[in-house]
Amino acid sequence: MVFFPLYIDPGTGSALFSIAIGIATVGYFLFRAFIIKLKVFLFRGTEAEQSQNNYVIYSEDRRYWPFFQLILDEFESRETEVLYLASSGDDPVFSAEYKYIKSKFIGKGNKAYAFLNFLSAGFVLATTTDLDVLQWKRSKKVKHYCHMFHGVGGSMLYRLFSLDYYDSVLLSGENEIPEIRYLEKLRKLPNKQLVVAGNTYFDKYVEELKNIPKEEAHPFTVLVSPTWGPSGLLKVYGEKLLDPLADTDWRIIVRPHPQSSIAEKAMLERLVERYKNNTNIEWDYNDDNINTLSKSDVMISDYSCIVFDYIFLFDRPVLLGLQTLDFRPFDAYNLEHEPSFYQIIKKVGMEFNESNLGSIKETISGLVQDTALQQNREEAKMLMWQHQGESAKRIADFMIETVNKEAN
Repeated sequence: MVFFPLYIDPGTGSALFSIAIGIATVGYFLFRAFIIKLKVFLFRGTEAEQSQNNYVIYSEDRRYWPFFQLILDEFESRETEVLYLASSGDDPVFSAEYKYIKSKFIGKGNKAYAFLNFLSAGFVLATTTDLDVLQWKRSKKVKHYCHMFHGVGGSMLYRLFSLDYYDSVLLSGENEIPEIRYLEKLRKLPNKQLVVAGNTYFDKYVEELKNIPKEEAHPFTVLVSPTWGPSGLLKVYGEKLLDPLADTDWRIIVRPHPQSSIAEKAMLERLVERYKNNTNIEWDYNDDNINTLSKSDVMISDYSCIVFDYIFLFDRPVLLGLQTLDFRPFDAYNLEHEPSFYQIIKKVGMEFNESNLGSIKETISGLVQDTALQQNREEAKMLMWQHQGESAKRIADFMIETVNKEAN
């Protein structure tokens, strides 16, 4: 018997290889989904899930406390109970002396999602994204889910589909409404309730800034405060940005995004080692950014929402590296135009790129004198931060009205 070698032409071989890879990929994700469901089933408890709570707030990290504190204070003043679920064991809620706010530590990751997925509540408020997209599933015993941003103007920089399955979204200003409505229509989703309620974070710190002592005769200070990821300032420029700053006689404070310490640890360690002998460079990792913001005269950033924190609370100039922003992973990629926040951020600050990093000291000196940018900052503040000082009351009103409506 004669055996002939099996021959597969290159086109057929390529197609078979693609099919094999596709089957393997589908199998991988099905297996992951099975593991997640199994963990949720095994972890689900009977502790407090079965008891009905009218109002629940979930905080995935202690650093979101400034966004929720005024809301809790408002409910406390109304003698109305709220269940506050925290994924940080050291969340400030546990040391707060509330009578009507009940707090519970539910752990992180799958343990937290197992609790949340079987929660019973009239209204759940959270800054967490991806409801009903990843591990966090809608509980059949929750009547209303509401999302609150942890940064002003950033809805279109959320990952694709992050907000799609919320019932409502709290906004700082009306500028984001057309974009969210556009995505709902594009994806054939029901319209969410979009509530312009102001900003609890800004309202909280406007008051606290009155009590922060001012530095006397401090050196001119530049704050480098970027976001994280492939388009983040430190990732893109790194030494090319910090070297010319280190050569100045200015104080340079570098405040990496909290996620950088996790996802970009090696990069940060390299930069810290490089400048360990530069006495004018400081590294700031504090949860609370207000003290650091208050010390600086100029901020260098990218498309991070901290830019708006800085210009709205301190009205100081910003230098921006924006040219590397890639919209593809974000909801902004599905828009027909640049998102409104991106159009605004380009007006409130001066842009730079790699070609003029060598003259960054002169650029910053000119930026401080630019009065046109100051006017743009004020206009952006009025547009993107509405109902100043009223956010906690408006949010509590909305939560109560929604629960009452659902009950009828």
